[in-house]
Amino acid sequence: MIALARREDAAVPAVDSRSGNPRDQWREAVKIRQEWLGHGLSTEPADRLTAERGLKAIYAKISRPRPKIVWVDSPEAAIPLVTGLPTLGDLYRGIRRPASRGAPPVASDVAMAGAKLRGALSSTVIHADPELSLVRKSKRGERWPELPPLDAIRVGIPFGVVLHQGIRVALHQSLATGFRVPVRDALGNGPVPVCWYGQQDAPWIAYYDVLHRLGLARYRPDDLDHLAHWAALARSCGWWWPGEDVCVVVERPEAVSVEPVPGTWHDEVQVRNVRYRDGWQPV
Repeated sequence: MIALARREDAAVPAVDSRSGNPRDQWREAVKIRQEWLGHGLSTEPADRLTAERGLKAIYAKISRPRPKIVWVDSPEAAIPLVTGLPTLGDLYRGIRRPASRGAPPVASDVAMAGAKLRGALSSTVIHADPELSLVRKSKRGERWPELPPLDAIRVGIPFGVVLHQGIRVALHQSLATGFRVPVRDALGNGPVPVCWYGQQDAPWIAYYDVLHRLGLARYRPDDLDHLAHWAALARSCGWWWPGEDVCVVVERPEAVSVEPVPGTWHDEVQVRNVRYRDGWQPV
């Protein structure tokens, strides 16, 4: 697991992938996926100290001063506090027509730092990383079929593709499609300011954690430290909106009920009910 140790910047050493085979590695990957699914669905009270430390580190990474951190009990309670922060459309317009004066919004810098981190991590993966769009297809230009993982390994689908489907894509199904999208939709029809999702950011974090722990990537120390801060947020809090001086952070929900998604092989779930600590129930 990408975990902060006593120095707050060290991670658990990777497993030597040469000692196993794809079937054994897949079984280990499933265990790690379940860890992260548990974080993504956690109803434990937020670990505020860890979350605030991670947020301050991310602000420092983009050379911004430490923000005041304000906690709320639900995404709905956050909306009045984040009015005026940029939406995704605002960020895209800033890219197409950059302003001649002034620094970009904090959210723009966070998004850029996150994208650069994922690119840097993918660049050290020892196989062609399916997270990069150019290698998501077979040599014939077709998308790789989705099969039960052990069958996929048996018929020769690259193990990197099996991992991407079974970790990144599967957790996205559970925590993005199955959780954060319905919650976000419940906030109304208007554009919501850009935010990050804390525990529901687990899909991409878990994917790179699996690659690290299986010894299938060799991340540079600075990138590993940066990933550790994102991982700390995914293990400790809910959604967060970065502003210039204030960062609004949501507590984890008080109750979550899920049910399996029929016909899937990777333990995907669909959230059926969520209740936040102020009583708000978006689903």
